[in-house]
Amino acid sequence: MTTDVKWVLIFVQLPSEPSRHRVAVWRELRKGGAVPVSQGAWAMPDAPAFRASLERAEELTNAGGGVFAVIDAAPRTDSGQALIRDAFVAARLDEWSEFRADCGKYEDEIAREIAKQKFTFGELEEEEQSLDRLRRWFRDLKKRDILELPEADAAEEHLRQCEETLARYSELVYDTMRGNAPAGILSPDAGAAE
Repeated sequence: MTTDVKWVLIFVQLPSEPSRHRVAVWRELRKGGAVPVSQGAWAMPDAPAFRASLERAEELTNAGGGVFAVIDAAPRTDSGQALIRDAFVAARLDEWSEFRADCGKYEDEIAREIAKQKFTFGELEEEEQSLDRLRRWFRDLKKRDILELPEADAAEEHLRQCEETLARYSELVYDTMRGNAPAGILSPDAGAAE
């Protein structure tokens, strides 16, 4: 696990109205991997993977008539370092957990399509698009996970399972379209129980 992380603190001040500017900045900072560490203060690793989002957040702040300040942070104590690091780790763990939950939903969706014997190219295309979304999301999360948390490996394995699930579903779709689908196809879970 990487431990030598340099941090920046981000301070954003925006007028209370209209709130859309605050919300836009907040979303960009979150999307970019920043974590709130106290009221109005965010922390983010000082690394290339985070700079584009930091620049977009600054542009959004300026467009809303606000002030955006980025300050290099060098905590003087272990507890100061832990405050920032722990907040960052907690955010990444939440993201990996949410990602794995969505992978589970993806696999469940395909299992339902198999159970209904819905083997169409249209459905296959939808499932391919959903898998592409999961792949993009994984890449985004991986870029932000500069601490190389072990949860990333578990998420990557779950993504591979999703790819295998789609491959099996694709075979069923193509077999069905060729008129070769076996009668009484069961979901993968039901077939394993026999």
